[in-house]
Amino acid sequence: MTTNFLKKSGSSGGLKAMVDDEFEYALGPPDSGFSIFLAERTKKVHFIRHAEGYHNVATKESGANDCLHRGEATAADHPLYDSRLTEKGIQQSVDLKKYLAKRPSGSRSFTAFDLVVVSPLTRTCETALHVFGTPRPPGSPAFLTKGEAPPGTMEAAAGINVPPPRFLVREECRERWGKYVCDGRRTISEIAAEFPNFDFSEIVHDEDVFYSDERESDDHCCERAVRFLEWLNQRPEKCIAVVTHSSFLRHLFGQFGETLHYEDRGNLQRLAGNCELRSIMLCSHGVKDGKKIDPLMPSYAAPSTVRMSSHNPFE
Repeated sequence: MTTNFLKKSGSSGGLKAMVDDEFEYALGPPDSGFSIFLAERTKKVHFIRHAEGYHNVATKESGANDCLHRGEATAADHPLYDSRLTEKGIQQSVDLKKYLAKRPSGSRSFTAFDLVVVSPLTRTCETALHVFGTPRPPGSPAFLTKGEAPPGTMEAAAGINVPPPRFLVREECRERWGKYVCDGRRTISEIAAEFPNFDFSEIVHDEDVFYSDERESDDHCCERAVRFLEWLNQRPEKCIAVVTHSSFLRHLFGQFGETLHYEDRGNLQRLAGNCELRSIMLCSHGVKDGKKIDPLMPSYAAPSTVRMSSHNPFE
């Protein structure tokens, strides 16, 4: 089952990625089946869903998501709040690391990345660490950072320096928030202490100001996903990994693919499995390249319930 969030424009016959986003486009000559983009406006993005977490196991065993509700207690006190990886999840991450070490990319015999963008939730940080290893310290240039190519590769035999990528944490690519305790996050001060050398400098709030008992709307999550693409498009790196979540990816990819062959559309939009790698080419049409991307801020439509119990006196 595919999910299509794409809406057609009734004016020019083009397509819109979001309602009222003023971004219309058409792909190639009518019915050509092809698209042409300027190479300098493209970059490869490898989206990775986090590996198996304890919340995935809990919902599978119970057959429902009720086990992810906070109940009478505060969300932060729930055992599955900001859920961690299972041992199976850690092994899935290690397996993906091995796969990337043998996957040719560009001129190399393995897949290397210029940047790894990570959701601030614990399970995505753990996945990134196990897949990509220790990141390059924030502020350290690549030419001053020593790194090794995967063992057994020609690059390793030649002693070629392969600096590790930076890990940049962004709130925009976190999971669709609200209602389920696994989708809230700990304070950044707690997470940053556990994951040194991750760059949290672009996170605005220490506390999770987005989580509440209300689920983030489909429209807002779709809008946030396209906003994340706009931010990615402005990055100078050409090969980027994004470690994120299944519902976020569903809301992102569901807005694209209407002009694709049905098999390709299905492969793009289907639900991502744990630690699944899905690689795409991000192609800019040049109409939003200079747009300012403001930090993600809460709407305050619903107060955070991370540390609020059902017996809160203000309810």
